[in-house]
Amino acid sequence: MNLDEIYRETILDHNQSPRNYGHLDHPTKSAGLLNPTCGDQIQLELLIHDGKIADVRFSGQGCSISMASASMMTEAIKGKSIDEALLIAADFKKFVTGDSSDKPLGDLEALQGVSQFPSRVKCATLAHNALEKAMLLDE
Repeated sequence: MNLDEIYRETILDHNQSPRNYGHLDHPTKSAGLLNPTCGDQIQLELLIHDGKIADVRFSGQGCSISMASASMMTEAIKGKSIDEALLIAADFKKFVTGDSSDKPLGDLEALQGVSQFPSRVKCATLAHNALEKAMLLDE
């Protein structure tokens, strides 16, 4: 199995069995975003406790890239500080726009091929943009 096949399987797995999909009872922060180009939409809910992301959920609908990316992102940021989570989002956005990133991104690296398709970058970064938006909103 080559690297492309492994990445493709990772994306399909996260799309078909998304992690952290659903709603939180009492989120501390939340934000929703819509990609008007393709209709993908996401609602991100976070429970912040002592400056860390104690729990995170997402809901919405969209293409396999946006849903898999949201699933991967929620796994990557859970338990992290707000600053660490925002850094992951920033590093990922650089990664999928073709900028070099020497920081490990875990499963999110499966989306490396998105940089070759600028119209799909918005799909891949939708959840990350929702995270940034949620952190900017007052509690």
